[in-house]
Amino acid sequence: MKKEKIQLKGITWGHTRGFVPMVATAQRYEELHPEIEIVWTKRTLQEFADKSVTDLAKEYDLLVIDHPWTGHAAAQRMVIPFDDFLPYTFLLDQEENSVGQSYASYNFEGKQWALPIDAATPVAASRPDLLKELGVSLPRTFDDLLALAQKGRVGFSLLPIDVLMSFYMFCCTSGEAPCQNDEEVVSEETGVFVLKLFKSLADHIDTRFYEKNPFKVFEDMTQQDEIAYCPFAYGYSNYSRAGYARKLLHFHDLVTLDVGGTPMISTLGGAGLAVSSQGKHIDVAVDYARFVASPEIQETLYVENGGQPGHLRAWENTRVNLATTDYFKNTLPALQRAYLRPRYDGHLYFQDHAGDVVVNYLKNGGNEQAVLSELNSMYRNSLTWESNNG
Repeated sequence: MKKEKIQLKGITWGHTRGFVPMVATAQRYEELHPEIEIVWTKRTLQEFADKSVTDLAKEYDLLVIDHPWTGHAAAQRMVIPFDDFLPYTFLLDQEENSVGQSYASYNFEGKQWALPIDAATPVAASRPDLLKELGVSLPRTFDDLLALAQKGRVGFSLLPIDVLMSFYMFCCTSGEAPCQNDEEVVSEETGVFVLKLFKSLADHIDTRFYEKNPFKVFEDMTQQDEIAYCPFAYGYSNYSRAGYARKLLHFHDLVTLDVGGTPMISTLGGAGLAVSSQGKHIDVAVDYARFVASPEIQETLYVENGGQPGHLRAWENTRVNLATTDYFKNTLPALQRAYLRPRYDGHLYFQDHAGDVVVNYLKNGGNEQAVLSELNSMYRNSLTWESNNG
């Protein structure tokens, strides 16, 4: 009698970068282990950010997760800590070859709840052909960016979640990381300055960008010939690969706020591979996760199939950079200094709602102190939400 295959189910997000490398690695893993079948399902980017890991872990063995879910996942114990299953040497290599704080972003309460298979932060993107037509060089400072935006040639995501991440970026770049105490998101002085600065730019961005996530911004840039520059959006190396889109994008480090200053500090993103604690075949799922996160797969099969690796070896690989117009080499400095946002359980409540407050201000104006007061109230609620629901 033929033995039934072990089947694992995985969930990731529905973009080439999120889905295709998982399918490719699953296919190869099955070829190496014919007794195992791995089926990947995809969800939208918004669902990726929103749907509870607790709910997903009841349905799936493997979960590609957004790192702010780490605190919630750890509190609920719905995913396994890799420290209990993988060799110390493997995890040490992952830590030592982390792209920025990608590895640390999945570490909570001294345990590793996901492997950093994907690394990202907001970086700049350009259409070199359009900049050349305009007779404009690549923006280096915020003033350069503003001048190009006033010509109607700049676009970036103005969705609430991306606006909040950009607000964090402006705060960090202005010398104050958000959420450093239990009373306020950021000081009034910094907050007012940042909101005014952010609005001075947003006022020159077409309103269609209030409906676009980062990769839809890149689709807009490559399918049309209007937007020449995106100053900050979570990077997608796919658009720097020949043949992927109608036009090639080049990716860069961020602008500086002042002449001679250091480039802006953006808010770390990326994705990690977690294993549900509810599955019947945890050891098999862990072994597949190890396979995907290994440096050998990260710098070959994973990146070759549209992935954006979380292992530093892939980012520094000459062949990988040749295939992506130096995407990885050019944006690595931004990853290395990116801000690690809070991951306590209740911060997801804040993250889900705070962006709407800033979006409303960018669209309609208003009193900056009132905006900050609303954010602070929401932030304090998120801290008590943790203690009430943790």
